[in-house]
Amino acid sequence: MHKDGYDVQDTLDAQDVLVVGAGPAGLALAVDLARRGVRALVVERAEGLFPGSRGKGVQPRTREVFDDLGVGEAIGAAGGPYPVAVIWRDGLRQGEHPMFDDSEEAGDSPYREPWMVPQWRTQEILAARLAELGGEVAFGRELVDITQDAEGVTAEFASGPPLRARYAVAADGGRSTVRRVLGIGMAGETVDPNPVLVADVRVDGLDRENWHVFPPAADGGGFLALCPLAGTRDFQLTAQFPEGADIALTLDGIRAVVAARSHLAPEAVTQVHWASDFRPRAALADAFRQGRILLAGDAAHVHSPAGGQGLNTSVQDAYNLGWKLGAVLGGRAPESLLDTYEEERRPVAAEMLGLSTRIHRGEARRGAATRQLGLGYRESSLAVETRTGLPEDAVRAGDRAPDGEAGDGGRLFDAFRGPHWTLLAVGTAPGAALPALPTVRTVRVPSQAAYGDGLFLVRPDGYVGWAGTTAAGATRYAARTGL
Repeated sequence: MHKDGYDVQDTLDAQDVLVVGAGPAGLALAVDLARRGVRALVVERAEGLFPGSRGKGVQPRTREVFDDLGVGEAIGAAGGPYPVAVIWRDGLRQGEHPMFDDSEEAGDSPYREPWMVPQWRTQEILAARLAELGGEVAFGRELVDITQDAEGVTAEFASGPPLRARYAVAADGGRSTVRRVLGIGMAGETVDPNPVLVADVRVDGLDRENWHVFPPAADGGGFLALCPLAGTRDFQLTAQFPEGADIALTLDGIRAVVAARSHLAPEAVTQVHWASDFRPRAALADAFRQGRILLAGDAAHVHSPAGGQGLNTSVQDAYNLGWKLGAVLGGRAPESLLDTYEEERRPVAAEMLGLSTRIHRGEARRGAATRQLGLGYRESSLAVETRTGLPEDAVRAGDRAPDGEAGDGGRLFDAFRGPHWTLLAVGTAPGAALPALPTVRTVRVPSQAAYGDGLFLVRPDGYVGWAGTTAAGATRYAARTGL
């Protein structure tokens, strides 16, 4: 990957998509575009990838996404399950509690529980996959302006030449320069006025089997928590402070916090790899698209870290958008398909913002909803359900397509994996007529309780787009969505 990025393009019209920001959303989108043969360049203002652990929770639905993008095994190997929290008081263990409620969902996913992977490692894995696919990240390219016309967008940078692309995606974080330049508002609220310190530290004197929580003392001060980061020798430290407090991000400052709020001596903190502070906030962009420029990830929605929804919602933005950009750029679908990105993702982001806020305030638990397996798009204009008389729990158009047996010893997720659409024929007679869709992978499977008998067009992002009992209507649907 280029450190200066200036030799990535030879002409101003080199790219199909310019992705601004090399965070989880930007990298995931670039991976999805690269495997579709779309020319995309990621530009990042920093000189390297984000170095901290901030978004460390990977929810089951996101693990499914990562599996499809070709990084499932690497994410699995890099992380581990969340540890049980142990509560400390006056140097003594007071009790334990799990961080997440037990899963009660049906076994329709290979992933059941949240997986802990430090954000820096997730981004390294995605960047390596992008390089494997021939994609690139141009570091040290700080965007200062972006304009658009009928043919594309032009991005200007603090240094180096401008870049031209047919579309641009702003994945440049909660303080998005692109969103500001476009004048898109972002309404929200302060979830908690008390600031929080978060840092990656090396600590002696604590076991790595538990998430160590030190509640606020009776004489004031905030909580302290030290969570062992899977796949490393480090802990993620979080500590809350009173509103208006001056937070020191230095080794000495962090040592003082640990010593004041736990039984550990200052010297127990031997290293600080990364530190930051923030005030928990929830905010949602007024629009996710303006012409040829789209917003994804924190540029579109900012979450409290409670519940682990931010990174996951961001990656799933990218997963929703990638196949749509690919279809439009390939001339297989009208540009209006891009309107369904905001139509589908903005309500999901709003729902996850509300959930994160309720968890932060102690009004909800981390459970089935935080795993995101139940999210879907039933109200989307892309969800066409032609069957009637379905039972309450039946899979419908707009729902995530569940895993199941494929009838040949494999799994449905094996058939879905890849950038293609899948026509799933469930319980149909061997000679039954199927829609003539040459670019779609067709899979016949025996009757399955989760689906019920019928035909299902499964989108590249794993959601049922169209469902029916006969082939009628499937061809019309295909023409609209770029199959």
